[in-house]
Amino acid sequence: MGLPSGLEVLAFFQGVLVTGQDLVGQRIKTIRRQRGLSQAQLAHPELSDSYVSLIESGKRTPTPAVLELLAQKLDCSLTYLVNGVTAEQMEEIEVGLRFARLALENGEAQEARRRYTELLTDTSLTGLAQLRQEAEYGCALATEACGDRAEAIRLLKGLRADTERPMSVEWQVAVAVALCRCYRDEGELGEAVRVGEALLGGNSRPAWTDALIELGSTLLSVYRTRGDLLRARHFASELLSAAELLGTPRAIVAASWNAAFVAQETGRGEEGMSLLERAMAIQSENGGDPRNLARLRVAYATMIVRTRATDVEVGRDLLLRALRELGESSASVLDKARCNIELARAELALGHPREAVQYARVADEALRESGGEHWADANLVQGQALLLLHEDEEAAVALGNANESFDPAPMRRRAQSWMTVAEAYDRLHDHDQSILAAQKALACVGL
Repeated sequence: MGLPSGLEVLAFFQGVLVTGQDLVGQRIKTIRRQRGLSQAQLAHPELSDSYVSLIESGKRTPTPAVLELLAQKLDCSLTYLVNGVTAEQMEEIEVGLRFARLALENGEAQEARRRYTELLTDTSLTGLAQLRQEAEYGCALATEACGDRAEAIRLLKGLRADTERPMSVEWQVAVAVALCRCYRDEGELGEAVRVGEALLGGNSRPAWTDALIELGSTLLSVYRTRGDLLRARHFASELLSAAELLGTPRAIVAASWNAAFVAQETGRGEEGMSLLERAMAIQSENGGDPRNLARLRVAYATMIVRTRATDVEVGRDLLLRALRELGESSASVLDKARCNIELARAELALGHPREAVQYARVADEALRESGGEHWADANLVQGQALLLLHEDEEAAVALGNANESFDPAPMRRRAQSWMTVAEAYDRLHDHDQSILAAQKALACVGL
C-alpha cells in the first residue's frame, strides 16, 4: 500500500486520543493473523517482535509513524487500524455530520434531527468518541430547535455523564450553555442555576474565556428570569468587566446582551439601550452565528419598543426582519415564538390590535403543547388585543390561559404582567378575577 491519505492521517489524530490502545492492539493482532503473519514477520526489519507483542497486548502506545508503518505492512488503512472503520466509512460519517450541521444552520431543524439520529444509530461511530460527541451535541441542539426541550435536556445530561468519553473544557462549556438555556426555557430555574454555577461559581472558577462569558450571560438571564435582580446586577457588572479585559467581539456581545435587560429592569433603560446598540454594531460587523444575530436583533427591537415610545414602528420593522432571519437559521420554536410575541406587543402599541392577534396566535399555537410562561405571555397580549376588538368571549379564554400558566412564584418581573391581567379582567367586568390578579401583582413585589 502507499502512504496514508490526508483523511486517514486526520482520522488518526481524531481517534488515537480517544480510542483505547488495547483496541488498536487487538485490531493489529486480528489483521496480522488474518494475513497469516507471525509477530516476527510483521516486525522485520524495522521493529522487534517483542515490541509488536507489547503493542498487541496494549502495553505500549505506538507513535503515529509506527502505526503508519504497521498499516502498510498489514495492507489496511490507518483509519481502520485506529478507529475500526474504513476510510470510506469515515468519509460517509463526516459527510453525514456536515449535512446535518448545514440543515440545522439553515433552519431545517426536523431534517437536522433526523440526520443526527441516523448517524447515532451507525455502529461505526462507537469507536469515534469525538465525532460521536459532536453528533450527540448536534442532535440535542436540533431537538431543542424542534421544541422538544425535555429530550434535549436528556441528551445533554447524557453527554455530561459519560465518563468513558471525557470532554475537553471547551466541550464542557458548550454543553453547559445549551443545558442551562434548556433548563431556563423549561422553567426549571434551579437546575439552570446549578449547571451555570457548577463551572462559574466558587473560588476555583477558570480564567474567563469567550465560551465562559457566554455561559455567564446565560446564567445572568436565569437570575433575571427568576427575579433575582440584585444578584443579576452584581454579576452583570462582573461579566462586562471580564468581557472588556478579554476585548473580543464574542465576549463583549455576550456580556452586553443580557446585561442590557438587567439595566432596563433596574431603572437604567438608556444604559441598557446603549449596551444593546454596541452589541448590535459589533455582531453586525463581525458576522458569526446567524441565529445569534437574529436573536440579538429581537432583543434590540424589544428594548426599543419598551423604552422609546416614538420609535415603536422602527422596533416593529426590526422584529419583522429578525423573524425572517430566525426562519433561515438554527433558531428554535421558542426563539420564533418570542419574536412573534414581541411583534404582537409592538402592533398593540401602534394601535393595530388585529395584527397583534395574528402574531400572538402564531406564538400561542407554537407553544400550546409545552405551555409555561411564554405561552402565558402569548395569551396575555392576545387577550389585550381581543378586548380592543370587543371580542370579549375570546379575550376571556386567552386571559384564562394566561392566568393559569404564569409561574406562581413571586417574581418581581412578573408584577407588571399580573397588573395587566387585572386591568383586562376589570374591562371584562370580572371583578373577582381582577382583584385576585392585583393581589398576585402585589405579592410579586413583596406586599
